[in-house]
Amino acid sequence: MVPVDRDPSSPSTLPLLTLHFDGEMEPRDVNAGDHFKGRLFHADPGDVVYSKIDVRNGAIGIIPENFGRMCVSSEYPVYSVDPKIAEARYIKLLFRTDAFRRKINSMISGASGRKRVQPTDLQTVKVPLPRLSIQREIVAAWESAQRAAADTAGKIEQLERDIESRFLADLGLKASIRATMPKMFAVSWKELARWGVQPNQRAVTSVDISTGKYTVVDGRDCLAEVKHGCSASPSPLPTSLEVLKISAVTRGSFDPDERKYAFDVPRYRREFGLRADDVLMCRTNGTLALVGMSALVERDMSNLIYPDKVIRVRCRSNILASYFWKLVQMSFARSQIEAAARTAVGNHAIGSDDIWDLRFPLPPLPIQRQIVERVTARRNEIARLKADAKARADAARADVEAMILGLKKVRAS
Repeated sequence: MVPVDRDPSSPSTLPLLTLHFDGEMEPRDVNAGDHFKGRLFHADPGDVVYSKIDVRNGAIGIIPENFGRMCVSSEYPVYSVDPKIAEARYIKLLFRTDAFRRKINSMISGASGRKRVQPTDLQTVKVPLPRLSIQREIVAAWESAQRAAADTAGKIEQLERDIESRFLADLGLKASIRATMPKMFAVSWKELARWGVQPNQRAVTSVDISTGKYTVVDGRDCLAEVKHGCSASPSPLPTSLEVLKISAVTRGSFDPDERKYAFDVPRYRREFGLRADDVLMCRTNGTLALVGMSALVERDMSNLIYPDKVIRVRCRSNILASYFWKLVQMSFARSQIEAAARTAVGNHAIGSDDIWDLRFPLPPLPIQRQIVERVTARRNEIARLKADAKARADAARADVEAMILGLKKVRAS
């Protein structure tokens, strides 16, 4: 409740916070607060801040020590935790428990979609508050689980890098060195991909695929079809036909559970049906890194079609669908896709011609199979790590909640 003194005659930097659903925070642009019209309040390192609207989704966090004094609007109540009776990190965990969030959801007020948890209501909720030594043990248990999760995430990230390095090595290519691009750089006319800084940055820093062991081709040499999806609206009622959501494609592997009902029209089935070895690519997205992301359909799915925001690619006999699926996720293909993407109304998009124009090395089919087998083995290892990490994270979350609620013994007790 400490207001920011905004003196128009002496402008100053007012750093605003962004608070995410996982409780993590990041500062906005340096001068973002200077352009904010409403009232602002100070929040200091160690303070607990939550979002009135999104606390039920987990939007509560602690101001990190290295942030210094920050500013928030009245939508973000700020609490200084009394260190004599409570640990700020424990309060953050307490607010994020399922039990507490159920209580929060029972007291929301306001219009649908903008429901708020008011501080006066929040402060009436009774919560478990063990002595400080127990609070610290609970926090230590949680932080230990987080460190283990970070270690696993590091292993997964290294495996992902290994996949690309080996894929490129099998093609006789070397991975490009990733470096921060300067604010200004020169490009000759013949290398100019298109107008715009970002497309040309990607073009000049990409892997030179012409230096590899195999012939470089484009989509027209080995693709049989590139087709946009169905633009019809989804059905509000259950039907025997379903249409994929865009999220079925954007994770890099096919998730047929991400779907909704569609009007069952024979033409939709004929034109937009899915069969084994179809490669689906995200056509448009607000996040550039997800545009062109690919997924492989591994079996015929007669009661499932794909939406207009997705492009279906079918391959000729000289290229394996599984090889094409993985190569368009490699850095040399991503550079081409992101350089070709157009921007409109906050979204990035590619079209059929951009896929026909993709250039990539095409080894013989036996070599393609070997490459895909190696990638599959690594992907399976990554999947096992992710499943194990999720199981351990779920167990840690349940254990910490049980400790907070007094249902599980804490060593300090």
